[in-house]
Amino acid sequence: MGSSSRMPEVTRTYQVRTFGCQMNVHDSERMAGLLERAGYVPAADGADGADIVVFNTCAVRENADNRLYGNLGQLAPRKAARPGMQIAVGGCLAQKDRDAIVRRAPWVDVVFGTHNVGSLPVLLERARIQREAQVEIAESLEAFPSTLPTRRESAYAAWVAISVGCNNTCTFCIVPALRGKEKDRRPGDILAEVEALVAEGVTEITLLGQNVNAYGSDIGDRRAFSKLLRACGRIEGLERVRFTSPHPRDFTEDVIEAMAETPNVMPQLHMPLQSGSSRVLRAMRRSYRQERYLGIIEQVRAAIPDAAITTDIIVGFPGETEEDFEETLHVVREARFAQAFTFQYSKRPGTPAAEMPGQVPKKIVQARYERLVALQEEISWAENKKQVGRTVEVLVAEGEGRKDDATRRLSGRAPDNRLVHFARPDGPAPRPGDVATVEITYAAPHHLLAEGPVKNVRRTRAGDAWELRHAAPAEPAAGVMLGLPSVGAPAPAAEPAGGCAVC
Repeated sequence: MGSSSRMPEVTRTYQVRTFGCQMNVHDSERMAGLLERAGYVPAADGADGADIVVFNTCAVRENADNRLYGNLGQLAPRKAARPGMQIAVGGCLAQKDRDAIVRRAPWVDVVFGTHNVGSLPVLLERARIQREAQVEIAESLEAFPSTLPTRRESAYAAWVAISVGCNNTCTFCIVPALRGKEKDRRPGDILAEVEALVAEGVTEITLLGQNVNAYGSDIGDRRAFSKLLRACGRIEGLERVRFTSPHPRDFTEDVIEAMAETPNVMPQLHMPLQSGSSRVLRAMRRSYRQERYLGIIEQVRAAIPDAAITTDIIVGFPGETEEDFEETLHVVREARFAQAFTFQYSKRPGTPAAEMPGQVPKKIVQARYERLVALQEEISWAENKKQVGRTVEVLVAEGEGRKDDATRRLSGRAPDNRLVHFARPDGPAPRPGDVATVEITYAAPHHLLAEGPVKNVRRTRAGDAWELRHAAPAEPAAGVMLGLPSVGAPAPAAEPAGGCAVC
């Protein structure tokens, strides 16, 4: 079912609340674009004042449903007191729970799945007219998400989906069941979108997929991803290219070569580990072992010495012994990750791991988790200290530094994606999207400081695009609230950088 172009009788406001991975963030941009094309406008005062509240959900964590129903419960009295308000639930949890959402929260108006985002405006209109809940869950993709209209959060950095779905069968992950098998976009379509974004002022793009370096399996070209990276390198005006998230199984030498030889591909890699124990990796159905993983890290560092490598790690997978956990600590020491996104294992209903024997007691998992975090903090700080004295180009960002106003600093990302806070220069401040050249003077485990004067500010087309967007008359506040920020463009990382929280 396609989206509706019918305008609401009265201009109505919306808010999209996003939970989970970068694919959900990108889907939320599509939802916002669809709603605006249908005549809705972003709510200036958040959910308290929005006529339409859309929850774009995640099903990866065990407490995802509790979080959703808690939020829905908070909105129930507000909806009862406000005739005409509508609530929609989409995303992975909607795909999984379907009619159960309306049974548990009968004040919800629309439930839609991961495969039929484009139906959202039609379903809202139908629910409004018929005065009953609409549940529509497609079993397969109706249209590739990038064919839908988009309201992008950033004027200078953008997600570009190159595939959807996943062909892996990791025992802890429910995403393939909810997102479906991998489906690749044609390279020409991807590059056309990138070129259009660059023409609008975007200077940084992040290629996005549940498993980006498996790109090509659906179109019969195993080298398609490295070719895509090199093709992005030929796009004039595109300054920074990132991608997330690869899988060690599919990470090949041609990709490493393309990263090293393509100047605008940034020296940054997010490579999910999950466990350092080959025995646990086998139980996870991760088709690589410790030696293979460390071999990839060694190859990347040989080709790109300054690369910042990040990862995801799960602690307490069923059957994990103290010896298995020590193997994880060994890999962390050897790999020397710039950052690691660490998680305590939690059951995902519907996954094989949820039924496995040897579920590790919470007390043991917590103790191991704290040991891992302490080790990684130590390594992150040591690796960041190596940056002191270096001169780096920082892409000035919006919303990266929560204390920037109080400290009179600006913030942004270095080429290797490290977060840098720097002193405001005299005169006009660089705009988000501009590039500031600074010298790193101090390192903390999760950020760098440049406390001296800014060496240079390069005003960019991206900064012009940001300024134009914010200079528009009566520009409403952004309509997509991102429940979780993300690695690279356009926001910082707080959850794993994979296509899902556990890839």
